[in-house]
Amino acid sequence: MKKFIVALLLVMLSISITPQLAQGQCAMCRATVENNISNGTSRVGRGLNTGILYLMSIPYLAFAVIAYLWYQQSKAQRAKKMMIEQRLRNAGVRFS
Repeated sequence: MKKFIVALLLVMLSISITPQLAQGQCAMCRATVENNISNGTSRVGRGLNTGILYLMSIPYLAFAVIAYLWYQQSKAQRAKKMMIEQRLRNAGVRFS
């Protein structure tokens, strides 16, 4: 339990530090995109949008994979429990 609390505190600390570090880059990205759009090129803007979508999709993908693995594990445990109960019933053991 102590390891869990330490890990949780480290995650919370890293999450609280990250936004301040990331905010410094927003003005630079915006200036670059505005400069390229005013010159008539929009490749940089499209690249930034693609990068944003990529970074946004990773947490959802990770959540979906974890949820699927959790579902498969609970399904296997449920099947194992049903098999044990069936064997006990076949052996004549009664339970309420």
